[in-house]
Amino acid sequence: MAYGNKAEYIDVKSDASNMEKMLRYSEGERQVPVIVQNKKVTIGYGGT
Repeated sequence: MAYGNKAEYIDVKSDASNMEKMLRYSEGERQVPVIVQNKKVTIGYGGT
């Protein structure tokens, strides 16, 4: 992994509460990864 132990992988497919949390961060966008760093949110590999 590019981030090593600095990142936490969360499986949103197996836990509905994690999916809801991801959708709040991404403003409803169903695209991964959703990277939250401090208060900055980056969606997708290209980053939006």
